[in-house]
Amino acid sequence: MKLLLITAIKEFESEIKNILIKSGSKSFTYNFVKGFKNERESNNTSNWFASSYAETDSLLFTVFVPEENTSLILKKIEEFNAGQETLSKVHIALINLEQQF
Repeated sequence: MKLLLITAIKEFESEIKNILIKSGSKSFTYNFVKGFKNERESNNTSNWFASSYAETDSLLFTVFVPEENTSLILKKIEEFNAGQETLSKVHIALINLEQQF
């Protein structure tokens, strides 16, 4: 069993749900969260309304899947990201579970 943590902007909600369902995920949870990006290293002088950070309406998906389903989900997320023209991408972390109840 694996645990996937997926973060993305709110606009990608339906696409991520479709990827998970079509990849064999039987259930998952998601929450609305605020994404935060520290942009202190960027050139703020070119932005009239510059600030040192940016917040974005985002989603956090928590997905428990059998190990055999993970490669398909990762592949579909990679394909989705490759097709995006926006700077925002879907981020995914894969965690090995030693025990589950």
